[in-house]
Amino acid sequence: MPAPDPIESIRYYMESRGLSRDHLAPYLGGQRAVTEVLSRKRTLTIGMIRRLHTGLGISADLLIQPYRTLKSAA
Repeated sequence: MPAPDPIESIRYYMESRGLSRDHLAPYLGGQRAVTEVLSRKRTLTIGMIRRLHTGLGISADLLIQPYRTLKSAA
């Protein structure tokens, strides 16, 4: 079974805990970064992964998995 997609994992986490994009801004570096990450225009950095793991408790193992971005989809 393939590992869950990191972006889908973040979306599931947000939905299951009633979080908005505003809640992610401190962990991803602002509203623009949130929009770009969730729309797959920007990849998660190690710093973002660490902050999401430490601040929100999202498993780093889920977040480090490779995933497709709009740039890599071409």
